[in-house]
Amino acid sequence: MLKILKGGLQTSVQDLGRTGFQKYGVIASGVMDPFAHRLANLIVGNDERFATLEISLVGPKIQFTEDTLIALCGGDLSPKMDGTAIKMWRMLVMKKDSILTFGEPRIGARCYLAVAGGIKVAELMGSRSTYLRAGIGGFQGRSLAKGDEIHSDEMTPLQVKALKRNSESEFDWLIPPVRYFEEPIIRIIKGKQFDLFNDSSKEQIFTEAFTVSGNSDRMGYRLEGPNLALEKPTELISEAVAFGSVQVPSDGNPIILMADRQTTGGYPKIGQVASVDLPLIAQLKQGQGLRFKEISLVDAQQRLIEQEQHIREIKASIQLKQEEWK
Repeated sequence: MLKILKGGLQTSVQDLGRTGFQKYGVIASGVMDPFAHRLANLIVGNDERFATLEISLVGPKIQFTEDTLIALCGGDLSPKMDGTAIKMWRMLVMKKDSILTFGEPRIGARCYLAVAGGIKVAELMGSRSTYLRAGIGGFQGRSLAKGDEIHSDEMTPLQVKALKRNSESEFDWLIPPVRYFEEPIIRIIKGKQFDLFNDSSKEQIFTEAFTVSGNSDRMGYRLEGPNLALEKPTELISEAVAFGSVQVPSDGNPIILMADRQTTGGYPKIGQVASVDLPLIAQLKQGQGLRFKEISLVDAQQRLIEQEQHIREIKASIQLKQEEWK
């Protein structure tokens, strides 16, 4: 069991999202950085779809009431075990009564805590993700707070063996950490309404820098920079939007739709972020900059295929290590 001694800025239970219900107006939610979430689960021997804790900027203080295995992936929020700095992107042993804390965010904004067996909360429409605005899913539909007690599901026999065989605080292997950048270049595909924008906007989206506004959250990242505008006023019919859709409202400041995005939108879409670059955006903090670079649909698909192959290779390597636990 995980006993929350301090909730942090925003710590919530998330998984890969609530799929198949957007046609009914149900928000997908899920993790902001799917790559880090999936790897954290794989490292501890979980299914990559299991729920993790998504920890934002200011981390919580958590006491573990029994021995267990964990992994931390994503943004580096200076994690410590009983006051001693611990490494990320590897399996760690949390002994009974050990306390996990976080400090200054070094790079990135969100860290994912996977626990052997997965976070145990009730499923809602096939997902354990928290949708904070509606107060549904996860742990009582909200961020974690002092006094909450979070349970994990039972460990597999293999995870139990790994825990018993390793008395040290960390295993002697890790996977290569993802590189997050202070001012990343985000690849986008031209949006459905790209040609409706004026020539200046079509050029500026790919040549000028943008900054993440303070008015950003899990629903969307509002950007500040050059004002983008249509060639002429146009009324659009609301249509489906996706994770990474880049909409431009009337004020000319783009919005990148994120995990808690609405299901439909009527603002013109100047671009769509390539799926492989969504983690780079998810790890940006208020005031950080980014630039956009055009990528074709075919190239974006190829990059995603390569990323999935990379994950399969990591998974195979971890499975080889797991053979040593038997």
